[in-house]
Amino acid sequence: MRDWKILQTETLYSHRILELQLRKLASGKDRRTMLVMDAPDWINIIPLLEDRRVVLVRQWRYGIQAPTLEIPGGMVDPGEKPRMAAARELEEETGLRAGRLRQLGSTHPNPAFLDNRLTTWLATDLEARDAKRTTFGVNGEEIQRELVPLDEIPRLIQTGQISHALVIAAFYLLDSVTREAGSLL
Repeated sequence: MRDWKILQTETLYSHRILELQLRKLASGKDRRTMLVMDAPDWINIIPLLEDRRVVLVRQWRYGIQAPTLEIPGGMVDPGEKPRMAAARELEEETGLRAGRLRQLGSTHPNPAFLDNRLTTWLATDLEARDAKRTTFGVNGEEIQRELVPLDEIPRLIQTGQISHALVIAAFYLLDSVTREAGSLL
């Protein structure tokens, strides 16, 4: 497998959530030009209550022009550690604070054209900041919390009610860590 070195990067478009880059690459005498989305790292969180219900979020997704059922998540801000981003996003999107955050694993969302990493966390020992709130989010987000038994998650994935690939990957990580440990963490 050849290693491709970046010779030049040209920014075609810049936005707070990504930068579209044209990268000129070289491997020996061969040259290629590729489009890459330079994006900040992301985190997502599986908030798990003591009674084995998962705190899911429902929000509008502009890419598919429909609401989705997901777990909380978002971008890691510049200079922020993934654990701190997970705690921040959990509170922003659900109003909950985690007494315990455990890293389940990390993935590359799509290494074909994205250069970032997604870290998945399990949040337990949850505490509500404002139990009466029903809508959450920042910067114009409109997020609703929904509680679903953990045992129902596979059915929601199989029926397409949970269709976000990164959320499905998160539940796979939870399942594989749980199987390895022999019980739910």
